[in-house]
Amino acid sequence: MIACVTLCNQSMLLSIKGKSMKTNNVKAIITGGVSGLGLACARKIIADGGEVFLFDINQEAADAVLTELGSRAHFAKTDVSNEKNVEESCQQAADTMDGINVAINCAGVLSAGRVLGREAPMATDYFSKAIMINLIGSFNISKTAANIMQNNEADADGQRGVIINTASIAAYEGQIGQAAYSASKAGIIGMTLPMAREFTRIGVRVMTIAPGVFMTPMVSGMPENVKEALGSAVPFPSRLGYPAEFADTMAHIVENTYLNGSVIRLDGAIRLQAK
Repeated sequence: MIACVTLCNQSMLLSIKGKSMKTNNVKAIITGGVSGLGLACARKIIADGGEVFLFDINQEAADAVLTELGSRAHFAKTDVSNEKNVEESCQQAADTMDGINVAINCAGVLSAGRVLGREAPMATDYFSKAIMINLIGSFNISKTAANIMQNNEADADGQRGVIINTASIAAYEGQIGQAAYSASKAGIIGMTLPMAREFTRIGVRVMTIAPGVFMTPMVSGMPENVKEALGSAVPFPSRLGYPAEFADTMAHIVENTYLNGSVIRLDGAIRLQAK
């Protein structure tokens, strides 16, 4: 009986210790934060009592979002592919919120196009744009945020922060016309584990979510029959993903300290076909 009580107490202590960060004490920077998946994350954190600093290039959309989210939301016009701009925005966020403990990378571009187009091969500049925004942009935010997070006070697990990147299932099953996009998202997946391993020294976790076909602003503007076709291709549930479901996954990563160095596919079991 004594052994049972001891084991139960130890289990309870481990449970408490493993859930030391909650979304109500989050101070997050979110790239691509004024629309789609980034905005869903911002809404979730604000609703749970946290604070957010949105990085985006769309000032007009930001003004509307800030009105919706209220006083615990802030904005800085930021080009994530610009290293100096990222450093300035991250410092502004840290100063405004008195620190950063979560960084969420949702900014990205699609960059669809065949390598050998009908008129000419894909321009290297076009390929580079996807790499610069999707991959290098995520790298810029991750390294700059981690540099700030390492000065945070550690929790019971020694944790000082968490970085959550957004990849795509196209990183695994890229379709024809997605060479640039798939390469950029595969790069995000590729840097997740080595970055997580390196950041163990400073107590910062690194995770990546690879979403499937979600109801983002780009998809919502498509004709209904196209959206229905996209949704019906998903095995179960047979529909498009909701941004709120992405945000719920983000929140679980934040609160579950044992999630580190991995990629979570959030896709209803879909596997992309060649085209």
